[in-house]
Amino acid sequence: MPDNAAVQNRVDRSLTSNSKWVTPVIIILLVALFVVSMVLGAKKVSGDEEGFGGTDDAAATAAEEAGAKEWIKPIFEPNSGEVESGLFAMQAALGAGIAGYALGRMSGKKKGREEAEHASDLHSVDDVPEAVTSSEVTATTES
Repeated sequence: MPDNAAVQNRVDRSLTSNSKWVTPVIIILLVALFVVSMVLGAKKVSGDEEGFGGTDDAAATAAEEAGAKEWIKPIFEPNSGEVESGLFAMQAALGAGIAGYALGRMSGKKKGREEAEHASDLHSVDDVPEAVTSSEVTATTES
């Protein structure tokens, strides 16, 4: 019991609890970081290169300059960057859906186990929750 009292009396001394200026400063820093990255990233490049080239393209260019040859050719190559981005977005959405389903399934199994353990802890009629009506009790005893 004394341990619980000590935990309840502990004061939260985190950075955000006592200071009202922390959140606005963090927001301003994030906006400044975004603006600086857009300004530096938007510098004009020579030729037909994009300002925001990806690492895949940079790695492929570096490999070609080093004399590497392609081992395999792509089976399907989208007509434009927009189609490629759309396919990538669909792939990401499908992966997120599968991950969400798996996490929900695991959470449901855990909740089911906890409910089963709670139900097995009921030993007498007095332990039955009040939400159970007498008609439900007679229906289960008749079965």
